[in-house]
Amino acid sequence: MQNKVKLTKRQIKEDKFTTFMLESKQKFLDNWQFYVIGVVGVVLVIAAIGYYVNSQADKEEESAYKFARALLDYRNGNNQIAILSLNQIVDDYGGTTVAKEATFMLGQVNFENKNYAEAIRFFEKYSREYSADKYYLAAALAGVAASYENQGNYAEAGQKYADACEAFPDGPMYGDYQLGAVRNFVLADNVENAQAHLDIILDKFKGTATAIKAERMFYEKGRPQPQT
Repeated sequence: MQNKVKLTKRQIKEDKFTTFMLESKQKFLDNWQFYVIGVVGVVLVIAAIGYYVNSQADKEEESAYKFARALLDYRNGNNQIAILSLNQIVDDYGGTTVAKEATFMLGQVNFENKNYAEAIRFFEKYSREYSADKYYLAAALAGVAASYENQGNYAEAGQKYADACEAFPDGPMYGDYQLGAVRNFVLADNVENAQAHLDIILDKFKGTATAIKAERMFYEKGRPQPQT
């Protein structure tokens, strides 16, 4: 009868570890393709992220250069060339900071060229897609309002000036936008809205040139003077 060999705890652990390593090795040999594909996939993802970051930086730099050229054309009076360049920036570099600036400028340049429909299109695009900056959001809405006003669409103009006021009530142009709302609602014969905006001006800008001008606009249309 053979004597039983008693294994120590350490030997048992070593035996289990050896078994595990042998099984793992065999498992890897049986499925090595999947492991290699997984590693390659991770490497490709890392490479793709690096390429994307670098390409975005290149994209920003390239668009900034084109925007600078468009600005130069604009300042030299070549508005049509500037408009073409700005349109290309908006089309080719959407989502970049430069595309945002180009969108606003397209509204401005088209307004100066009396292309009011195009000015409205780009100012509205700016207000929809780039609303984080309150100052420029209000300015874009006021640009829409001014375009409508120049087309004789006073009701729409008054409402857009009102929207500009609401977009940035603490802004430096708030009084001017309120004045624009009064002027256009008066021209549209919308007495109720004109009075509402006049009241705001008289409350916030009492005694200023803005208040005096707003009152004159309102009462020159034959509105009854307030009783004193």
